[in-house]
Amino acid sequence: MKRLVILISLSVLCIASAVQAQQLPSVMLKDMRGRSVDTSKLSNNGNPIVLSFFATWCHPCIRELNAISDEYDEWQEDTGVKVILVSIDDAQNSQKVRPLVEGQAWDFDVLLDPDGEFKRLMQVQNVPHTFLIDGNGNIVYSHLGYTDGSENELYRKIQNCSKQK
Repeated sequence: MKRLVILISLSVLCIASAVQAQQLPSVMLKDMRGRSVDTSKLSNNGNPIVLSFFATWCHPCIRELNAISDEYDEWQEDTGVKVILVSIDDAQNSQKVRPLVEGQAWDFDVLLDPDGEFKRLMQVQNVPHTFLIDGNGNIVYSHLGYTDGSENELYRKIQNCSKQK
């Protein structure tokens, strides 16, 4: 039994290490203005990026993004972080993204993934799913779901990888 627990623990560590060493795959997405964006080229002048997959129908997503939005100015000032949202709404529902983002007054960049290609390559099964990308483009943290206060853990992770610390 001990051997099984050790084996499972090592497997989890290996999987976590593999995720953390990953860089973003290249997928061409559109932003809300219709401009094409290559996801592998997302950058923030060496500062961290929070990449948050969400959907307009996802209530935990909206709660998480509102919580992050409340702290975003301070986070940017302290760490230089940039938040980029990726809507997984299908083509039929993607017209709901802009009204939601504007209605919530979120000051985030937004990409649309109506075909789910980027979602699949990032192995996103459910939303909200949040990734932290360090200043070198490495995925250093991944979190699925949202509970009140989860944004505090995310901010600690942002601080750990910020060049402004």
